[in-house]
Parts: sequence; C-alpha cells; structure tokens
Amino acid sequence: MHKVRGFIAKRGTISLIGSLVSIIVGLLLGLLLLLYFNPTYALGGFVKILTTGFGSPEKFAKVLYQAAPLILTGLSVGLAFKTGLFNIGATGQYTVGAFVALVLGIQFQMPWYIGLIGAAAGGAVWGFFPGICKALFNVNEVITSIMFNWIGLFMTNLCFANMPKMLANYWGATNADRTANLTRANRSAVIPKMGLDGLFNSNYMNISIFIAVLMAVAVYIVMQKTTFGYELKACGYNRDASTYAGINAKKNIVLSMVIAGALAGLAGGIYYLSGTAQYTIVKSLLAMGFNGIPVALLATSNPVGIIFSGMFVSYIQVGGDSLQPEFAKEIIDIIIAAIIYLSAFALLIRGLISKWISKKEREEGEQ
Repeated sequence: MHKVRGFIAKRGTISLIGSLVSIIVGLLLGLLLLLYFNPTYALGGFVKILTTGFGSPEKFAKVLYQAAPLILTGLSVGLAFKTGLFNIGATGQYTVGAFVALVLGIQFQMPWYIGLIGAAAGGAVWGFFPGICKALFNVNEVITSIMFNWIGLFMTNLCFANMPKMLANYWGATNADRTANLTRANRSAVIPKMGLDGLFNSNYMNISIFIAVLMAVAVYIVMQKTTFGYELKACGYNRDASTYAGINAKKNIVLSMVIAGALAGLAGGIYYLSGTAQYTIVKSLLAMGFNGIPVALLATSNPVGIIFSGMFVSYIQVGGDSLQPEFAKEIIDIIIAAIIYLSAFALLIRGLISKWISKKEREEGEQ
C-alpha cells in the first residue's frame, strides 16, 4: 500500500493523471458540442475524431507529418517554461526559421540538412532578442516576443516579395501558383523520405518525425542529466537564489531563449522543406508556433511527454478535418482549447492526492 501511494504521489504520475482527465473531459465536451450543432451526425462525427488518424496508412502519415513541427514548437515553449520564461514568440521564430530554410534551399540551392541548420540558427537569432532584453533590462519576454512575431512575419514577407527566385514563377512560394513545389526548385532541399512514403502510401511521410523525437530526447537528457540543464531550471525556480549560488542567471536566460528559438526555427524548416507545404504571403501569424503552447501545457513541459501530446493534438486535428461538411472545422479547435484549459486540473488533482496520502498516513500513525 505504501508503494502504491508513493507511486501515485510522484509529480510525473499526478501530471499524467491530470492530463488524461483533461483529455477525457475535453473530448466529452466536444461530444456535447457536436450534439448541439448537429445531433444527427454527432456520434458519427465523434467516432471520426477518435478513429480517423488510425483509419488508414495515409491518415496516420498525415498525423506524423503534422506532429513533427508540433513537437518541436512544443519543445520550444516547454523548455522556456522550465526556465521560468514564457516563449510566446515561437511563431516568429518558426517563421524566420522557415524563411532561412527556404532561402538556403531555393536561392542558394543548398541541401536539406544545411537548410535545417540554417532554420535553427535563424530561430535562435530571433529568440536572442527577447532573451537579451529580459536579461539586461528585465523587459517582459511576452512583450518583446509578441513584437518580434510581427517583425519576423513582415520581414519574411517583404524579403520573399523582393527575391525573384522565391516567387511563384519559380517554385510557388506565394498565392499565385499553388501547383509549383520545392522539388521543382531544388530536389536536394526536400527532406528525404527514405521509402516511408511508399510504406505509408503517402507523400506526406518523411524522416521529420524521427528528427523531432530525437530532439525531444536530446532536450530531456540536457535538462535532466547535465549541469547546464540544472542551471537553466534553477534560474527558472528562483533567479535570485541561483545568482547567490554562483549561477550566471543573465547568461542562462539568454541561452534559454536562444535554444527555444532554435527549436521553433527548426520546426519551420522541417515543415516547409517537406516538399508538400508552401509558404504563402499573408498578414496573419502562422498558427503552428502558437499550437506549440497547448502541446507544452498538456505535457506539463516534459520533453518526452511533449512527443505524445504533439502526436495527440495532431491526431485529433486530422480527425477534425474529417468532420466536414457536417461540422465546421473550428469545432476541433474548441475541443483542443477545452482540453488545455482543463489541464489546470492537474494542480487540483495533485492537491487532492496529497491530502489523501497525508490523511492515510495520519490514520496509520494513530493505529
């Protein structure tokens, strides 16, 4: 009995229980929404949400394809959370990373791995500015991150619009020609599929998911098994105490945002060097960077948990796409939002479990 209580009391176990409860309640709320909007197709639609991702190899390939950038942006946000920062600038870093990757691949005819390195570097630079402002001037990173989201978007659009090779007549980088693709511009810039497209019978499939998982494992090892990771987390728990203990808090704040930016930038490179996605010049921020926030929250910023939460969010997004035309696609966004909002129950559950364990220990002590 003591072992069972000890296992349940672990922070990781409580977080997992909280996430599972959030997912179940969120899905039930989604079912109620489906019943409200279209009772006739509600149950069928709910089944589609739960089964479409595994319905065929092609659908599962799309789940993996969308999960790769979600995992990386989730890692970006989660790592910053672990160090006491809120990286709401992941979408700007993602956009700049995509820009650098595409320019290297198309303008300079570089292979895909150079494009991904450049994407990570571009995102890292974009994460540096909020980090240095926070470290040196104590400017809230949320404010600077939001500003750099828009700067990154409009800088990218302006550069693309003035670089002839990046326009539609070359590869289809704008709205004008959606038929052209990266393969036409530079085949070596496309992330290799290594036979996975044939295995899954889908052009979406490539090695991106393995890169994302590898990065998640690397972040876990750095954060949990190294002195550097310990220093980053220590600064997040208590910056003043870390400084008193001899840790350079300012340096670690900057490094945290640089690494977070690199992960988000890599996500942009992975998505747009897939050969199936095209950058379109629009005046709205890209959603993928923001989607990393719920992925990180659902996994309580655990790098390994982010792999599964990224897969889950991608899975129900693919299921949500299958709801049309009976339901609006935005319903799945409401369900995801509900799940994330309910993830706060992890704290409530943690408190209840702690009280239950304390009560049991008191009762045993009295006996």
